[in-house]
Amino acid sequence: MEVKSVNTTAMILGLLFLISFVAAEDPYRFFEWHVTYGNISPLNVAQQGILINGKFPGPDIVSVTNDNLIINVFNHLDEPFLISWSGIRNWRNSYQDGVYGTTCPIPPGKNYTYVLQVKDQIGSFYYFPSLGFQKAAGGFGAIRISSRPKIPVPFPAPADDYTVLIGDWYKTNHKDLRAQLDNGGKLPLPDGILINGRGSGATLNIEQGKTYRLRISNVGLQNSLNFRIQNHMMKLVEVEGTHTIQTPFSTLDVHVGQSYSVLITADQPAKDYYIVVSSRFTSKILITTGVLHYSNSAGPVSGPIPDAPTQLQWSFDQARAIKTNLTASGRRPNPQGSYHYGKINITRTIRLANSAGNIKGKQRYAVNSASFYPTDTPLKLADYFKIAGVYNPGSIPDQPTYGAIFPVTSVVQTDYKTFVEIVFENWEDIVQTWHLDGYSFYVVGMELGKWSAASRKVYNLNDAVSRCTVQVYPKSWTAIYISLDNVGMWNLRSELWERQYLGQQFYMRVYTTSTSLRDEYLIPKNALLCGRATGHHTTAPLL
Repeated sequence: MEVKSVNTTAMILGLLFLISFVAAEDPYRFFEWHVTYGNISPLNVAQQGILINGKFPGPDIVSVTNDNLIINVFNHLDEPFLISWSGIRNWRNSYQDGVYGTTCPIPPGKNYTYVLQVKDQIGSFYYFPSLGFQKAAGGFGAIRISSRPKIPVPFPAPADDYTVLIGDWYKTNHKDLRAQLDNGGKLPLPDGILINGRGSGATLNIEQGKTYRLRISNVGLQNSLNFRIQNHMMKLVEVEGTHTIQTPFSTLDVHVGQSYSVLITADQPAKDYYIVVSSRFTSKILITTGVLHYSNSAGPVSGPIPDAPTQLQWSFDQARAIKTNLTASGRRPNPQGSYHYGKINITRTIRLANSAGNIKGKQRYAVNSASFYPTDTPLKLADYFKIAGVYNPGSIPDQPTYGAIFPVTSVVQTDYKTFVEIVFENWEDIVQTWHLDGYSFYVVGMELGKWSAASRKVYNLNDAVSRCTVQVYPKSWTAIYISLDNVGMWNLRSELWERQYLGQQFYMRVYTTSTSLRDEYLIPKNALLCGRATGHHTTAPLL
């Protein structure tokens, strides 16, 4: 399929002008991505995958705090396509978020240029296709944001920095999986697990005595995974943009959508060692292995594959042990603990309960009984162009209803600069994982049982980790604190992709009456328009 660039020269010039206005002192990096189908066989079965510039997984985005990223995406597929940037906050600019509530899809044969700024961010994240269950075909890759040279990092520079993308995988084409869900069915257990796009044979090369950073992201569809390396300890140093207390772990639970950075040291006898990834909390354990290869290796992998923990309590204890390094600098010179989130008054408590049910005889999933159905027009465009009838703010209750699930384009109305408590309540027998675009939040508590106001007595109000994706264990609750300082329309979703696709998501509208560019940017001049926004114009002045 030939893809034609739409007004590329004029568009890029306009974008550069916007960059010079928004962040004249910050560098920018250009990327040109061609999204195609291609033959892959990660589980030794030929299937159609989604490639970026011919790669599966896609290329890493390597950047530095405050960089501007200009990513021109050409869609060579036979269906609409969007990329979302999991963990990138897109300050004041939810138009670039790359989910259907904010952005019209890139039509087949067309292109769109994203303009992102990794403003005041560091850490390990990833990108992925957000539409049509395309995540099951690939199209994902890693995002690294390094600290600026003058900002101290709380560990010596590693000898190398490796991306480790792990995730469950189906041999079935993503369109067939999507059809199963559209027809009211559920998905079976995945067929296997991949490490960097391979069902076996993934290799990391190291040298004796040196220390390496591994950036581990679970880019899969539904399963929590355990990551471990035979005979090697891992020192946790960063979680989704926050430097952590440097706790050693022999194994690490990485729930769907989550990202972690660990350090490993090549301090064992020179040979090859197993890298092991296995599913957690599943009826059948899926497992795959890779190789940690010493450059002076005296032999191949051998011995028993190290076991993963089996107890739920072990995972609970590990999660609670992940805390912020209060003395380390984050994206700025000041310590990460200089923001005293535990001393701010809560202005609102939102309780969210996940559930499953049927609508018109088809399987659906819900939050507070509201099962999300997209409209023909992105919600953010409806806001900007004042198009009535697309959605209603407050269309999802902010407390569990305990009732039957119902269809709605669900949006929670919130106010800019408020400080909110959100409690995720999971009454089911599975681990849930939740992600909020546009924000990091403090994970202040997680416990078995039902949440009540008395549960606040066990909150961590001092050094809770700040992140963007959090798990909720079976028959348990997890509480987070968020400072709503980023105006826009932001997706809050289950990272279990079958559930997300079938309604377990909604949008959080962080609203202000201000029209100042200090609070929110204007719609991009190159914004794609669709649905009831078709025919409107994005010709408002930049200033």
